[in-house]
Amino acid sequence: MSVRIADEAAKVFVDPTAYADEARLHAALRRLRADAPVSWVEVPDYNPFWAITKHADIMAIERDNLLFTNSPRPVLTTAEGDAQHAAMGVRTLIHMDDPQHRKVRAIGADWFRPKAMRALKVRVDELAKEFVDQMRDRGGECDFVREVAVNFPLYVIMSLLGIPESDFGRMLTYTQELFGNDDTELQRGATMEERGMALLEMFTYFNDITASRRAHPTEDLASAIANARIDGEPLSDIDTVSYYLIVATAGHDTTSATISGGLQALAENQDQLRRLQQSPELLPLAVEEMIRWVTPVKEFMRTAQQDTIVRGVPIAAGESVLLSYPSGNRDEDVFADPFVFDVGRDPNKHVAFGYGVHFCLGAALARMEINSFYSELLPRLRSIELAGAPQHTATVFVGGLKHLPIRYTLSD
Repeated sequence: MSVRIADEAAKVFVDPTAYADEARLHAALRRLRADAPVSWVEVPDYNPFWAITKHADIMAIERDNLLFTNSPRPVLTTAEGDAQHAAMGVRTLIHMDDPQHRKVRAIGADWFRPKAMRALKVRVDELAKEFVDQMRDRGGECDFVREVAVNFPLYVIMSLLGIPESDFGRMLTYTQELFGNDDTELQRGATMEERGMALLEMFTYFNDITASRRAHPTEDLASAIANARIDGEPLSDIDTVSYYLIVATAGHDTTSATISGGLQALAENQDQLRRLQQSPELLPLAVEEMIRWVTPVKEFMRTAQQDTIVRGVPIAAGESVLLSYPSGNRDEDVFADPFVFDVGRDPNKHVAFGYGVHFCLGAALARMEINSFYSELLPRLRSIELAGAPQHTATVFVGGLKHLPIRYTLSD
């Protein structure tokens, strides 16, 4: 079944404020899953696309990466944004298709394999304790997002890259401006040109990092990227900077969104908090449920390379599809009681990390960070409640909570 009209439900995909209002978002997605799981979205200022809302269809499209390619339109932006990104030539992993994607992905793959994660875990656990200690020292009340959740994974990924701690704050600002460019609190400015300055400044910063690491290689991920070679040739300047860009931004923002959204869910579901504290062996399952519940990456786009059919709907070569991960992760055909936060949910076949060849490179690191943080926090957490209204980022791509005021008691 399809709807080739821009009805009100389908408009949520291009409305950043919808992702800041989860009740409105999920009401629209539930309607689309039931009545128009493959729906045509044609609204002003955007190139049209098909919205894919069922878990099975998202998985099938992700698997068929030759039929549905990431290029030329890997994420949802306005028509002006599509043109601007094409002109700038940004080529992160999410912009690439095989065989180039496979070769470039391999540059950083070893840094995220289980052996590397085991070596990194000691430092991640240390940082988790430092940030929970900071919560204790704040006197029982804080904005958990701004004061804790954004900083813990930021420190992890910046340390892995080899970025000096004095620049961590700058990287956080850049990331929030890029992913929050539709949010009036986080965006750089009102115009597309002003918002693009964060990207240009990141390019300049990482070009300097490249020059430094090529002149003086070090034992960090930035050096591995700067000195990588594909088919005997070094990466182009744009591909090198693009690699830093995806690691330095998505490498922490998505994890911080999950940590903060997970804590909100526990605060609002005290029975699940008690269950998890009484049965800490459930934590790996709880981590997956937090990831499903939050789904920090809201969408990726794919473009059909030939005429095809999805759920009986003809899709023409050259037409784009939007993969709605929040919808897939609430699909009633896959998840029992999908709107219930269940720390023991098993199985949990969420699609928050994507699927297939573009499965998230940093998934193991994200899982480890979330696990380490809650392994430290939960045994020390005596009470927690919301101290104000949570606020979500207005976005159509990556986001989660931007404010989570909480009141709590922690043991030493």
